[in-house]
Amino acid sequence: MSARTVTVRVRGRVQGVGFRYWTQEEAERLGLFGWVRNEPDGSVKALLSGADKAVAEMLERLHLGPRGAVVSDVEILSPCVQEVPVNFRILR
Repeated sequence: MSARTVTVRVRGRVQGVGFRYWTQEEAERLGLFGWVRNEPDGSVKALLSGADKAVAEMLERLHLGPRGAVVSDVEILSPCVQEVPVNFRILR
């Protein structure tokens, strides 16, 4: 089983709709590690790490988001070289 770590930026109506909490729940359901946070520009940024198949599934889910969200773009950013947490958390 191969592992994958990506950093993503999600744009659209993704703040004020429970996106971070939904992302945490979905990531934990898939057994992923990492974090999610709101960005000053109105986007949401997340670090996703785990089995390649689980990361791919999470990327698909991010295109939908929680009820109330309207996702216009999920951008995979340049590869992340930072440490991955041992759980999935919401950063403030």
